[in-house]
Amino acid sequence: ASVESGEGSLVITDTAVTRLREIAGEGEEAWLRVSVEGGGCSGFQYKLDLEEGELSMGEDDVMVERDGAKVLVDQTSLEYLQGATVDYHVELIRAGCRITANPKAEGGCSCGASFNIKLDL
Repeated sequence: ASVESGEGSLVITDTAVTRLREIAGEGEEAWLRVSVEGGGCSGFQYKLDLEEGELSMGEDDVMVERDGAKVLVDQTSLEYLQGATVDYHVELIRAGCRITANPKAEGGCSCGASFNIKLDL
Protein backbone atom coordinates (compact mmCIF):
# COMPACT_ATOMS: atom_id res chain seq x y z
CA ALA A 1 0.00 0.00 0.00
CA SER A 2 1.26 3.45 -0.85
CA VAL A 3 0.10 7.06 -1.08
CA GLU A 4 0.79 9.27 -4.08
CA SER A 5 -0.11 12.73 -5.22
CA GLY A 6 -2.10 12.88 -8.45
CA GLU A 7 0.88 13.63 -10.65
CA GLY A 8 2.14 10.62 -12.57
CA SER A 9 -0.61 8.29 -11.36
CA LEU A 10 -4.16 9.64 -11.54
CA VAL A 11 -5.31 13.22 -11.94
CA ILE A 12 -8.30 14.25 -9.82
CA THR A 13 -10.20 17.26 -11.18
CA ASP A 14 -11.46 20.15 -9.05
CA THR A 15 -15.08 19.00 -9.47
CA ALA A 16 -14.20 15.46 -8.34
CA VAL A 17 -12.31 16.82 -5.33
CA THR A 18 -15.28 18.98 -4.35
CA ARG A 19 -17.82 16.16 -4.67
CA LEU A 20 -15.69 13.54 -2.87
CA ARG A 21 -15.05 15.97 -0.01
CA GLU A 22 -18.79 16.72 0.22
CA ILE A 23 -19.59 13.00 0.44
CA ALA A 24 -16.87 12.40 3.03
CA GLY A 25 -18.19 15.31 5.07
CA GLU A 26 -21.69 13.82 5.26
CA GLY A 27 -20.77 11.01 7.63
CA GLU A 28 -18.05 8.42 7.90
CA GLU A 29 -14.87 8.62 5.91
CA ALA A 30 -15.49 7.99 2.20
CA TRP A 31 -13.33 7.42 -0.84
CA LEU A 32 -13.64 6.33 -4.44
CA ARG A 33 -12.25 2.95 -5.51
CA VAL A 34 -11.34 2.73 -9.19
CA SER A 35 -10.47 -0.50 -10.95
CA VAL A 36 -10.21 -1.95 -14.43
CA GLU A 37 -11.86 -5.26 -15.30
CA GLY A 38 -12.03 -7.36 -18.42
CA GLY A 39 -15.32 -7.06 -20.27
CA GLY A 40 -17.56 -4.34 -21.59
CA CYS A 41 -18.15 -3.72 -25.26
CA SER A 42 -14.53 -2.69 -25.89
CA GLY A 43 -12.52 -5.31 -23.98
CA PHE A 44 -11.85 -3.50 -20.68
CA GLN A 45 -14.21 -1.56 -18.45
CA TYR A 46 -13.86 0.95 -15.66
CA LYS A 47 -15.40 0.15 -12.30
CA LEU A 48 -15.94 2.99 -9.83
CA ASP A 49 -17.31 2.30 -6.34
CA LEU A 50 -17.87 4.72 -3.49
CA GLU A 51 -16.72 3.10 -0.25
CA GLU A 52 -17.36 4.29 3.29
CA GLY A 53 -16.31 3.32 6.79
CA GLU A 54 -12.91 2.48 8.13
CA LEU A 55 -10.28 2.72 5.42
CA SER A 56 -8.36 -0.52 4.92
CA MET A 57 -5.85 -0.68 2.11
CA GLY A 58 -4.70 -3.93 0.56
CA GLU A 59 -1.03 -4.61 -0.09
CA ASP A 60 -1.33 -3.70 -3.76
CA ASP A 61 -3.56 -0.63 -3.24
CA VAL A 62 -2.35 2.84 -4.11
CA MET A 63 -4.10 5.87 -2.64
CA VAL A 64 -4.11 9.02 -4.72
CA GLU A 65 -5.06 12.00 -2.58
CA ARG A 66 -5.68 15.60 -3.55
CA ASP A 67 -6.91 18.24 -1.09
CA GLY A 68 -8.58 15.64 1.10
CA ALA A 69 -10.23 13.69 -1.74
CA LYS A 70 -9.14 10.05 -1.75
CA VAL A 71 -9.08 7.64 -4.67
CA LEU A 72 -7.90 4.04 -4.21
CA VAL A 73 -6.71 1.93 -7.11
CA ASP A 74 -4.99 -1.45 -7.14
CA GLN A 75 -1.54 -1.62 -8.73
CA THR A 76 -2.69 -3.81 -11.64
CA SER A 77 -5.50 -1.42 -12.57
CA LEU A 78 -3.16 1.55 -12.19
CA GLU A 79 -1.06 0.15 -15.04
CA TYR A 80 -4.10 0.68 -17.32
CA LEU A 81 -4.95 4.07 -15.79
CA GLN A 82 -1.55 5.77 -15.49
CA GLY A 83 -2.08 9.45 -16.31
CA ALA A 84 -5.88 9.21 -16.60
CA THR A 85 -8.25 11.76 -15.06
CA VAL A 86 -10.94 11.13 -12.44
CA ASP A 87 -13.71 13.65 -13.05
CA TYR A 88 -17.15 14.37 -11.61
CA HIS A 89 -19.75 15.46 -14.15
CA VAL A 90 -23.40 16.43 -14.06
CA GLU A 91 -25.72 15.81 -17.01
CA LEU A 92 -29.48 16.10 -17.41
CA ILE A 93 -30.07 12.40 -16.75
CA ARG A 94 -27.22 11.52 -14.40
CA ALA A 95 -24.30 12.70 -12.33
CA GLY A 96 -21.25 10.80 -11.22
CA CYS A 97 -17.55 10.18 -11.35
CA ARG A 98 -15.95 9.01 -14.56
CA ILE A 99 -12.53 8.31 -16.05
CA THR A 100 -11.45 10.61 -18.88
CA ALA A 101 -8.31 11.35 -20.88
CA ASN A 102 -6.78 7.92 -20.35
CA PRO A 103 -3.51 7.88 -22.31
CA LYS A 104 -3.47 4.05 -22.12
CA ALA A 105 -6.87 3.77 -23.85
CA GLU A 106 -7.62 3.63 -27.53
CA GLY A 107 -11.16 3.79 -28.77
CA GLY A 108 -14.01 2.77 -26.53
CA CYS A 109 -17.74 2.92 -26.23
CA SER A 110 -19.79 6.09 -26.50
CA CYS A 111 -20.81 6.01 -22.82
CA GLY A 112 -17.14 6.02 -21.73
CA ALA A 113 -17.47 2.94 -19.53
CA SER A 114 -15.25 0.62 -21.57
CA PHE A 115 -12.11 0.98 -23.65
CA ASN A 116 -9.46 -0.76 -25.73
CA ILE A 117 -5.85 -0.85 -24.57
CA LYS A 118 -3.42 1.11 -26.72
CA LEU A 119 -0.66 -1.24 -27.77
CA ASP A 120 2.83 0.23 -27.95
CA LEU A 121 4.55 -1.64 -30.75
